[in-house]
Amino acid sequence: MTLAHLPIGHWARIKRVGGQGAIRRRLLDLGLTPGTQVRVEKVAPLGDPILISLRGFQLTLRKEEARHILVEPLENSAAEKNDKSKD
Repeated sequence: MTLAHLPIGHWARIKRVGGQGAIRRRLLDLGLTPGTQVRVEKVAPLGDPILISLRGFQLTLRKEEARHILVEPLENSAAEKNDKSKD
């Protein structure tokens, strides 16, 4: 599943960041690295962009960028527990 398809309010762990060249480098520089937990917070009315939370901050991504990020959905209660323990 890609980050673009993750439902609002759900947590996932990044498995792989795809893309080529500058797009991939930008995503990695923004902190979207394998093993990072992310949550979809909001989706714009027309579906693009999406607001995600990760590493204690929020970030907006275009759906096209989010399609390059392969994620593994997490059970929400376990992800929330892990996120709160980092504070």
